[in-house]
Order: sequence, then C-alpha cells, then structure tokens
Amino acid sequence: MGSLPHVVEDCGGVVQLFSDGTIYRSNDIGFPVPIITDQSIVFKDCLFDKTNDLHLRLYKPTSMPPSSPAKKLSVILFLHGGGFCVGTRAWPNFHNCCLKLASGLNALVAAPDYRLAPEHRLPAAMEDGFSALQWLQAQVSSDEGDAWVNGGEVDCDQVFVLGDSSGGNIAHHLAVRVGAGSTGLAPVRVRGYILMAPFFGGVARTKSEEGPSEHLLSLEILDR
Repeated sequence: MGSLPHVVEDCGGVVQLFSDGTIYRSNDIGFPVPIITDQSIVFKDCLFDKTNDLHLRLYKPTSMPPSSPAKKLSVILFLHGGGFCVGTRAWPNFHNCCLKLASGLNALVAAPDYRLAPEHRLPAAMEDGFSALQWLQAQVSSDEGDAWVNGGEVDCDQVFVLGDSSGGNIAHHLAVRVGAGSTGLAPVRVRGYILMAPFFGGVARTKSEEGPSEHLLSLEILDR
C-alpha cells in the first residue's frame, strides 16, 4: 500500500500543498475588520471569464455629487493582493477598500478575481487581469453590455489600474503589456497605474527582502 498524502509545502496553514498534488486552501480566515456598510455605494458581482469561472465585483455611487452633475464616473480596476496564492474580491479588507475608492473618488470600481497559485502558475494571474480589461471593452462596445458600464454614466476614456501587493505586481505587468493609452483596448483607455506596496520577488533579493522580516510576512513565507 502506498503512503497517505502528506504536506510538502505549508503557508501558515492557509494554503497547503500535498505530496499527491492536491491543494488545501482555508476559507476560515479571521479578519480583524468588519465589513463597511455604505449606503451611498451599490455593488454587484458579474461573470467576466466563463472559461475559468472568474467573477468581478462592480461598485458605483448611487447618485452623482451635486457639485458636478454632468461629470461621468472614471473607472478603477482594483487588483487584490494575497501573494498570488490567496484572496478574493469578497475579502472584507478588499471589499472595504473598493467601497472607499468608489465613494471617495466618485468612480466605478471593478474588482476581479484571478486564478491562484499553486494550481495556476504565473502568468495566469496576469492573463486574468488583462481579461478583466477586455471584459470592460466588451461591455462598452456592445449594445447588450452591462448597464453599469455602458449606460452613459461611465467615462471609459479615463480608466486607472490599481493593484495591492501581488495585485500591484499584476498592475505592473499590465502596464508593460498594455502600454501608454492602451489603444488596443479602445474605446477603453488606461490613463494610469497605481501600485500599492507592490509585491516583487525572485532569485535576487530586493532591498525590502534583505531587511528585517515582518511578523506576518517573513522571508520564508514570501519565498513559499
């Protein structure tokens, strides 16, 4: 009889890789922050990649500010963090961030999920980020597109890609791939990229990796 599968990689108990190739990913993660309830913002989930069963969450203000009734909503593509291995659009910290972005910037926020490692090796996550931009393009270009995107309230000529941690890494790769102005995605135009504490790593150590480890994000965990 063969031996039972055993853990060969363990990322803090949150993600475990077993010797037979199976993956365990915990859904029981204690978040220290409650979910914000903001009545000025509405949100909904949309399927943007049928092949990979990927969804994104759209956020938009319930009404336009009285100071600028004619101004359309800019668009923010928010790419969540999680070391490429964990995280979803629905995690409270990411959800709250998107609510604040939509409210504070008076913007339509699109927060896509992306395929996670180790089941899906890089550059799968980068491909999914690009697919989310293509979904936006398709909604604007079609008469049957999502009403939140092509209903006349949104200015798809003013799109910004914002990534947090590993999402910042994805945003960087989108900037390299899409380039300035993103003419290939017309009428969607990406005007800027915002990288919040972007996560970069590799064989050569970055300056932050060479410094003292953080309590939760030790160098060992980052390497895993």
